Amino acid sequence: MAARPVRRATAAILTGVTALTAAACANPDGAAKGQGGPRDSAVVGIAAEPDTLSPLLGYGKDGNSKIFDGLLALDAGMRLRPALATALPAVSADGLTYTYTLRKGVTFSDGTPFTARDVVFTYQAVLDPKTNNPSRSELDALKDVRATGDHTVTFTLKYPYAPFARRTVLAIAPERVAGKQDVNSGPFTTRPIGTGPYVLTGWTRGEKLTFRANPHYWGGAPAVEKFTMAVVKDDDVRATRLRAGDLDAAILPPNLAAGFKADKTRKVHTATTFDYRTVTLPSHNRVAGDVAVRRALDLAVDRQAMVDKILEGAGRPAYGPVPTDSPWFAKGTERRHDLAGARKILDEAGWKPGPDGIRVKNGVRAAFPLWYLSGDKLRQDHALAYASDAKKAGIEIATQAGTWEVIEPRMKTDAVLAGGGSSGDPDFDQYLLLKSELAGDGFNNMASYASPAVDRALEDGRRTGDPARRRAAYDTVQRELVKNPGYTFLTHVDHVYVVADRWTTPAGRLTTQVEPHEHGLGSGPWWNVEDWTPKQ
Repeated sequence: MAARPVRRATAAILTGVTALTAAACANPDGAAKGQGGPRDSAVVGIAAEPDTLSPLLGYGKDGNSKIFDGLLALDAGMRLRPALATALPAVSADGLTYTYTLRKGVTFSDGTPFTARDVVFTYQAVLDPKTNNPSRSELDALKDVRATGDHTVTFTLKYPYAPFARRTVLAIAPERVAGKQDVNSGPFTTRPIGTGPYVLTGWTRGEKLTFRANPHYWGGAPAVEKFTMAVVKDDDVRATRLRAGDLDAAILPPNLAAGFKADKTRKVHTATTFDYRTVTLPSHNRVAGDVAVRRALDLAVDRQAMVDKILEGAGRPAYGPVPTDSPWFAKGTERRHDLAGARKILDEAGWKPGPDGIRVKNGVRAAFPLWYLSGDKLRQDHALAYASDAKKAGIEIATQAGTWEVIEPRMKTDAVLAGGGSSGDPDFDQYLLLKSELAGDGFNNMASYASPAVDRALEDGRRTGDPARRRAAYDTVQRELVKNPGYTFLTHVDHVYVVADRWTTPAGRLTTQVEPHEHGLGSGPWWNVEDWTPKQ
């Protein structure tokens, strides 16, 4: 849910760009890189950086980590393909046993061999309650993992878990290194060693991550030998630096990316995503936690206007975590924009307009704060539009910007303009978002949403391999969210990237995948930068 107002770049910001550029876009030998730089190097601008680079703490769990590989990976069409495994797993008839045969001759970037021991260590460390991995519950189905040879690994499940193979894109860590350190605070968390196509050469927090090609990569040494990810949190500054030429590529909000469409030296790439913007309605807030208020807000919000005006068409209305074009979407759960209906719900629930038009019930004013991440244009614009729509129904929402350090302690009682979304399977996002027992667990279930019916459906969807039963479970989840929406889902946001037209791939062009909420290091047109080659 974590990570990422309309604001023009001020003179102060522009003045600081030169100094920031010099720091963030220098390669190890001091030569400037960027739009006009050498074609064996690339500098991309991202909006956020990870908290850690350790797969044991959650990094690389969805693949494309650059430093690491999983047993499997996802191709451009989001189909599973072998990575550290030689083939897709052999699955037992009862769906409880998955066996993988591993590649031989693969080494970590320090030269040590990759074996089945490293796979067993990685999964056991993630499942260890002492490991600070916020996504541990994603492997709830896993009962046991063991090496049945130097190059064979067998997973045993507690119950049939249909998407388990997709969980094995999890990045693999070396037992000989990470196993000899404190898993939560050891040097491996910031100086990792993996089997992937790139080796981390430096990480200056808040500024940049630098990589060099792994010459011993089992998939072949990348042609882009130096790769830099410049961390530029402010959207306007990222666009300015891209235009100035010290970034080769960047993720941008649609309205800023539009300014590059006429530039013949760059191309705009749009990725369809599961990434949504939503407003958390905390159960512990006596206004936002009221079901009538939640239902009224669900009707008062004009989602299509947000898609048209904020996203400039690069997205879709969102009615829950499942996009409307997903086969898992429950038809009939779309909510129309109905301001009169919203007012009627509030009237019938006893929320009556006060002298200033803001509703009151039992002496409680229908007002609450809504936080969004500083520097994030899309979140600011969504927050302002949401507050404007809510006020028309008689609900006063005060928007406030802050860093996550400011926002996180307030999440229990204050609303947040949040983001989320995980591609691949409905369990991946809905469980962490809605399971009542995860309320207050970091950025999981930020609204402290609690519904026995939803809890039962989430468990049912997770614990069966029967497609019809799974569909019925996730249909139930979406229909319960109509009755008691603990979040107001606003839009599903396409990710828009601008990239210098200097590289190609075996496909003949740069491509994107269907992306989750998280983007930057693992997503974007550089999801397969190891396959890029300079255009002739």
